[in-house]
Amino acid sequence: MDIDFAASKQSTIGMEWELALVDRHGGELVSVAPEVMRRVFDEHPELAADCQRVHQELLLNTVELVTDVHNTVAEAKADLATTMAAVRSVTDRIGVELFSAGSHPFSPPRLQPVTDKERYAKLIDRTQWWGRQMVIYGVHVHIGLDRRDKALPVLDALVNYFPHFQALSASSPYWSGEDTGYASQRALMFQQLPTAGLPFQFPRWEDFERYVDDMLTTGVIDMINEIRWDIRPVPRLGTIEMRVCDGLSTLEEVGAIGALTQCLVEEASRILDAGGAIPVMPPWHVQENKWRAARYGLDAIIILDAAGHEQLVTEHLVETLNRLEPISRDLGCESELRDVEGILRRGAGYQRQRRVAEMHGGDLRAVVLEEARLMRQGHPG
Repeated sequence: MDIDFAASKQSTIGMEWELALVDRHGGELVSVAPEVMRRVFDEHPELAADCQRVHQELLLNTVELVTDVHNTVAEAKADLATTMAAVRSVTDRIGVELFSAGSHPFSPPRLQPVTDKERYAKLIDRTQWWGRQMVIYGVHVHIGLDRRDKALPVLDALVNYFPHFQALSASSPYWSGEDTGYASQRALMFQQLPTAGLPFQFPRWEDFERYVDDMLTTGVIDMINEIRWDIRPVPRLGTIEMRVCDGLSTLEEVGAIGALTQCLVEEASRILDAGGAIPVMPPWHVQENKWRAARYGLDAIIILDAAGHEQLVTEHLVETLNRLEPISRDLGCESELRDVEGILRRGAGYQRQRRVAEMHGGDLRAVVLEEARLMRQGHPG
């Protein structure tokens, strides 16, 4: 089969931010997404027009904010802030707070109602217990590619930085009230779904087309967007989509991840334009890196290359940020890329959650309410 790849301007950016709806006082998940969306669209009809800015997701406790296509991370952040303000104008009146992390620390997954749509019903029917566990939230970043032949090499480039994104965003240490010992429980939970998890890496676009054809022919998927890889090409948009990250609690952190993604994609694009090649690690190294980052977060020692060289992820991140600084100036995201350093200084979400839990005698309600407060504040402080 032939899969067309839409025309895009190189290194444009769009972002998606999944938010949980929680009770203002106790922090429990509340399944009021349909009411929130109805009120938001009634009061802000512009958010429902063209590219719908607020989406409903698998669970009734979730809404997703979606930006338009932008040239800079700052523009995408402003877009998210505008949509969030509209959503908050509704949720504030009904006693609901907005919360985003890789998982909710204590609300039982089995008690969360699923959105009444055929595709979600089919997913749950097929995946059963695992599907009903998907009380998880993430941040997705789309970066435009100016030609199809860049899609798979750029995917390879982002896969090399999989553990960096995982460690920076890790924010799901708790599951059903229990500390899992992992920095990101979400990373290991989400990969249980069919076609989710690490991407297959193909040398040619024709190989990707053959894979999609096989998945459709055997009934694994009904549509190409049911390929839920952590990093994937999105042909209908002409983008590469980075889906590695756990939910992030502040707009500042979302912008930092957006800038790092945009800069790495632009760097890979320039290498390809100059006739260079992107190094590819063996899949067993890639798989191990994902596990190490999910388990240890910013304390992970990661594998850097096919030769098996290793380094602490935070040390390699500092080197990467220094290397990307000129590109960030070209893209107008120098400030947002520096915000990655803020995560390194303060710690990631999983570390913050554990500190708050310890300060409050293990009360995970305090964790949710503190993360909700930081989201309202817009930055970790």
